[in-house]
Amino acid sequence: MKINNKKIAIVGGGPGGLTLARLLQLKGIQVKVYERDVNKDVRLQGGALDLHTESGLAALTKAGLMDEFKAHYRPAAGLMRVVDDQLHIHFDEHPEGKKDTFGDSNHRPEIDRGPLRQLLLNSLEPGTVVWDSHILSIEKTQGVWKLVFQNGNTATADLIIGADGANSKIRPFVTTIKPYWTGITMLEGALKDGAKTAPVIHELLKGGKLFGYGKEKTLIVSSKEDGSLGFAASFKSGEHWAKESGIDFKDHQQVLAWFKKEFSGWSPVWWELFESPDTIFIPRPQYCMPLDQQWEANADITLLGDAAHWMPPFAGEGVNMAMLDALQLSEALTNPVLNDTRQAIASYEKQLFARFAKIGQATLFNTEWMHQPNALQDMLAMFSKNKFKQGLFIIRYVIKTSIIPAVRRVFRLPPSQEAFS
Repeated sequence: MKINNKKIAIVGGGPGGLTLARLLQLKGIQVKVYERDVNKDVRLQGGALDLHTESGLAALTKAGLMDEFKAHYRPAAGLMRVVDDQLHIHFDEHPEGKKDTFGDSNHRPEIDRGPLRQLLLNSLEPGTVVWDSHILSIEKTQGVWKLVFQNGNTATADLIIGADGANSKIRPFVTTIKPYWTGITMLEGALKDGAKTAPVIHELLKGGKLFGYGKEKTLIVSSKEDGSLGFAASFKSGEHWAKESGIDFKDHQQVLAWFKKEFSGWSPVWWELFESPDTIFIPRPQYCMPLDQQWEANADITLLGDAAHWMPPFAGEGVNMAMLDALQLSEALTNPVLNDTRQAIASYEKQLFARFAKIGQATLFNTEWMHQPNALQDMLAMFSKNKFKQGLFIIRYVIKTSIIPAVRRVFRLPPSQEAFS
């Protein structure tokens, strides 16, 4: 096998990087994962992720981890309510529940990010993940990559896979293509003990998701198994709004004052999300890689996940794309028909480019319509059509976070629509 005797370094221990490590180890390949976290418990993991049959679940099936997934997923976490800015309910999945089951193409079972990460970690050989390995730089010397970490340690590798997210340190060594600004900023928030800190919102959630639309803005809330809540408010803004606003995002009073002004006219009940001094806020300007991006394949370095195809989170595909990247890359690297690593990486990246062009288009379409004046009305009108009622319209909105729980569900049009052409 062309990678049997190579030292493989995966930079980034998110779902994509860990899935790739598991898949390669099942094929007898030695691999190291370099993760910036000091240990697995140092950082609060995000909220519920919905995994898709054709991508995230396909990768877990190939990794032999579906039984573990079924033991930890949250059946009720995917139930959603759609409301307007006054919290009037316009669509509610709770009365009937979900009818899809494992194996159905539209099944989107949810699992909290923490348990997903833990089941992937448990599947790896001891010592696979090298913690406290925040990458600073890489350089190539005599045909071998040298990785330099913030803690002063170094490592070497014959093959590097950058799975280190939107602000990847590996991507510049693969391509010079830059992301562009989409015109939308998202303010993420996380608060503990939702039943006490946001009792009305907590009751409306019923352990699931809440989607609020109004006045060209969205506010989406997600429950978590431990009782905490994650939420995200998204709105049109300037590219550098977070800095130019003058807001201290560690001061909940300043953030609350901003929300009252920016989301004026929205029900005061929404203020519950901003009133606790313990709430964590992170502004996230939304960027997207060009949909037609391509680069010449290398023999010893490639990318997966957000490092490869950073885009807004409005198509529910972030983690699923990363895990499918891992599956396709593992297959390419171990395919005996592909003669060398350059050919294998080229085969993998060809699939990646095609997927991103399609899913990125859907994402940008969603980004536009979700922040229009008639977003709620348009969405409900689409629900009224039978083909949307069957679930082809609904997907889960996945917000990739690195620090706090966040909400992960939105909607997209089905493949028959122009946005997917």
